[in-house]
Amino acid sequence: MAYLLIVDDDMEFASAVSTVLRGQGYEVGIETDCARTIGRIGERRPDVVILDVMFPENDKAGFEMARSIRRTYGKLPVLLLTAVNQSFPLGFGRNDLDSTWLPAMDFVEKPVDFSLLSRKVSDILAHSNGSDQGA
Repeated sequence: MAYLLIVDDDMEFASAVSTVLRGQGYEVGIETDCARTIGRIGERRPDVVILDVMFPENDKAGFEMARSIRRTYGKLPVLLLTAVNQSFPLGFGRNDLDSTWLPAMDFVEKPVDFSLLSRKVSDILAHSNGSDQGA
């Protein structure tokens, strides 16, 4: 059974995502504090990190965390959850993902379509085996 770690400051939202993904047969952990994420991953390495982009203390904390995960754990798959296009209409998209600036495999826009999220998690797991990250 794949283990997923959701990193999001909104516990209610993270719990809803967790419920959906557990219903798909995944084991799910939640971390609400971006600063504790690296240590949490060290305690138990997830197969995929589902990472919010914007945190109250820093609107780009998720981008920074994705880079930190890459530096610390190599090609651990990251799926970003983002409302950045709603907050800052910059046209953030899949083409902005790259192995240095933003090492994530994919992203899902908030508000989250749970069936799309489930499909993207499944695709990442199918293509990564928990050790490869395309971006």
